[in-house]
Amino acid sequence: MTDMEDAGALGLDPRPLRRLVETVEAHIAEGRYPGAEIAVARHGRLALNRRFGRARLDPPQDAEEGALWLLFSNTKVITAAAVWKLVAEGRIRFTDPVAMHLPGFEAHGKGQQSVLELLTHQGGFPNSDMPPEAWEDREARRRAVIGFEAEWTPGSRVHYHAGAAHWAAAALIEAVSGRDFRAFIRDEIAAPLGLENEVFVGLPDSEHGRAVDMHAPVEGGGFEPLAERNTPEIRRAGIPGGGGYATAKGMAAFYQMLVQGGRLEDVRLFPPRLVAYCTRNWTGDRVDERFEMPMHRGIGPHVRGRTQTIRGLGSLGHESVFGHGGVGSSYCWADPASGVSFAYLTNCLYPEPWHSERLDVVSNFVHMAIVD
Repeated sequence: MTDMEDAGALGLDPRPLRRLVETVEAHIAEGRYPGAEIAVARHGRLALNRRFGRARLDPPQDAEEGALWLLFSNTKVITAAAVWKLVAEGRIRFTDPVAMHLPGFEAHGKGQQSVLELLTHQGGFPNSDMPPEAWEDREARRRAVIGFEAEWTPGSRVHYHAGAAHWAAAALIEAVSGRDFRAFIRDEIAAPLGLENEVFVGLPDSEHGRAVDMHAPVEGGGFEPLAERNTPEIRRAGIPGGGGYATAKGMAAFYQMLVQGGRLEDVRLFPPRLVAYCTRNWTGDRVDERFEMPMHRGIGPHVRGRTQTIRGLGSLGHESVFGHGGVGSSYCWADPASGVSFAYLTNCLYPEPWHSERLDVVSNFVHMAIVD
């Protein structure tokens, strides 16, 4: 099922979904972004999957089935899920200090930082990052993570970590599993779900032809390529907080697994109570200092909660909706109250305020389609 003819059988009103499609078509026609893909799923089935516009502009290439979109920070939830897997196997606990499993991490004020604090943006080192020359060197990555310096006491503040926390998570995965974090994500998360050709953290060279190019809008109209985001090196690296690639269909399926309590079709990846624990609001209404608003952080995704506004998940969403976005370009989420998942991926970094405004519009169309 790739269009809306069976949406009604899944308890979805096709009319708001048509408005969603028309809205994205209008964005493309207005020159807001070159291309996009959307997917809506419920009860393990696709209700809508459609691509729009161009995946690449030079030379022109249409957004076709199988196109892989740069996820940016949507990647964080996939990387977090790999940590969940280690918890499910009893190899770590969320309450453990990271340093218990990653020796040396205790340096520079990080000794008591828990895995939970790390993945809920309470780690205290938001301005640290991984040098590109260490991307492909596991030992250099470990040394860099150990060198991250806490800027305040871990757990005392909530501040979005754009890259550092998930580089630390990658080092943790490698220390505990003994495997490259990208291989662990592929073998333990994507492949068991049948998504090994749909969701990637670390894109093999053989798949680079499927990757879209990222762009930025140009004042006066048109787009310029984001050259630094379109390289083989960044595609290969699988930056754990922002370098994954996926189809919208793949991300909608990944979130279907989460919203169904860790199961997709006949595969159970996580116990239901583990998923519920990880998608709980762990930071309450504390303000995330990066976004100057409560983000209701889960252990990977964030949660809608009850505040008046929320980034990306749709203001009309149930308080239990959880998901994540990618800077200026995308959002993916799931609604435990209805079983619906949604992925919206584009290939242009659009500035505020329009970016957040359009996310609210497109997500709310999906929420309005839920009628039973």
